[in-house]
Amino acid sequence: MKKPKMIIFDYGHTLLYEIGHNTENGNKEIYKYIKKNPRNISFCAFDKIITDTWDKLKEYRNGIDIREKDFLRLVYEYMDIELSVSLEEAERIIWNGISQGDIMPKADKVLDYLNDNNIRTGVISNMCWSGKSLKERFDRLLPNNRFEFVMTSGDYILKKPDRMLFEIALNKAKLKSEDVWYCGDSIKADIYGAHSAGIFPVLYEGETEKEKNPFAGQNEGYKIDFEYLSIKDWDELIEKLEVTKGGRE
Repeated sequence: MKKPKMIIFDYGHTLLYEIGHNTENGNKEIYKYIKKNPRNISFCAFDKIITDTWDKLKEYRNGIDIREKDFLRLVYEYMDIELSVSLEEAERIIWNGISQGDIMPKADKVLDYLNDNNIRTGVISNMCWSGKSLKERFDRLLPNNRFEFVMTSGDYILKKPDRMLFEIALNKAKLKSEDVWYCGDSIKADIYGAHSAGIFPVLYEGETEKEKNPFAGQNEGYKIDFEYLSIKDWDELIEKLEVTKGGRE
């Protein structure tokens, strides 16, 4: 195992997490920005239509994602509602209303270490929010990040573990797969996905100190029969990288 030239990260419960996640609160925030509502749709009806439509779309979303702003266009035009802000701005208002987010323990420390040791970084995440919105969240909560790209499945249609997302990241980085590691908390999406593209996978099994990981149990039933690294703390990754300096095992 040699020192990587780049480490790519997952987002949720890897670097950041959604503290106090509440979808209804996000809808309450954007409801304030309605400027035309000819059918006088109440907030309760507004919230129910959005929730029901999202649930209906789940059956079509196996392996793919839709952009949040496209979903918002669907539901708002269905309700004949017009906002005083753009759909891009609505996305940010809703997401911040759902949760302001918080950093995973020592996420800032591991990014500082990578920056100091000239190890490049990027992000691939499964989510409908845009890469632009996610980058803004990283810049607010982890301002020392030097991510060269922030990719979301909402922007690229396909979801991890599809190898195309990982290969697009390699194209952006102009690196070979053997020069890159990928860190994430899902065996199916992150570990299988990175391995399928020839990228060395790192399974991050830590949880927030403030609330239980809602995705706990997602890895049950999955087996890994190839080389990978498992860590429970970002200090463990730093220790492993220290060992690999100069190509040492």
